[in-house]
Amino acid sequence: MPDEEMLSTQAAADILNVSRQYLVRLVDTGEIAGEKVGSHRRLRAADVAAFKAVRDAKRTSALDRLSSLSEDAGGYELEIKRR
Repeated sequence: MPDEEMLSTQAAADILNVSRQYLVRLVDTGEIAGEKVGSHRRLRAADVAAFKAVRDAKRTSALDRLSSLSEDAGGYELEIKRR
């Protein structure tokens, strides 16, 4: 998808795997760049891709930290009791 391609809110929401309403809220709060064309919002494909990359990196980092904390707390140790 070309970087300058403009996406509808539904297309962008599908790429990000979020609801259209949530995406509109992200645009309205300025968390992701978007512009109004008439009464419709449009987002640049490059902005959607950049937002997705940052979001995915944050998610991976948070999951790595959670996994590390769980491992440190013994969350992955199995105690097998034999009869």
